[in-house]
Amino acid sequence: MGKDTETGIDVCKLSEKNFLRTLELGIQFGKWILLENIGINLDPALEPVLQQQKVKEGSGFTIRLGDKSITYSESFKFFMTTTLPNPHYSPEICVQVTLLNFMVTPDGLQDQMLGILVAKEEPEVEKKRQNLVVESAQSKAQLKEIEDRILYLLSVSTGNILDDEELITTLANSKVTSVKIEERVKEQEKTAQLVQQTRENYVPVAVRSSAMFFVIADLCKVEPT
Repeated sequence: MGKDTETGIDVCKLSEKNFLRTLELGIQFGKWILLENIGINLDPALEPVLQQQKVKEGSGFTIRLGDKSITYSESFKFFMTTTLPNPHYSPEICVQVTLLNFMVTPDGLQDQMLGILVAKEEPEVEKKRQNLVVESAQSKAQLKEIEDRILYLLSVSTGNILDDEELITTLANSKVTSVKIEERVKEQEKTAQLVQQTRENYVPVAVRSSAMFFVIADLCKVEPT
């Protein structure tokens, strides 16, 4: 992440003595700051940063951090991460930040495991499924392009529409193209059904794999006797 910035990225923790100093330098010189291992409650010193309490001063901005007023660089970015499995932050915190939850869900892991399993056992089937996703997206994009073209020609057409040769030609071509796309979609649906039938044979294994992951992950909650 820091490789994309000229000033790089500094990693720190709330437990470090120089945490505020690192944050202060990051704000001043436009660095990216990554604060690791935060808990449910945040340090009050972060409030001015999270609330963007910038003050216009001359041609730039300043922000108050602790007992200091420091120059605020617009290239400064602030990130926070937590190791909590499924944290629930207060509404006050949620409105101040953008939350990204990378927590694995049972359904999501099950689908991933199913894809890996089918790719291992039935590589041709998985390849067909991936091709279907691409082809379906291309068909939708093509139909959207045709619709947009027709709407544009209708909006700029003047006089009798029947005298607009470009519009008539476009409508005729779009009808032929639409029929071909519909036929292609029907074939894709048939192939998708066959692929899904094959994938369903491996669902029980994917379900057990997902369940095993979460059982192992929860073992850390068991207190030793």
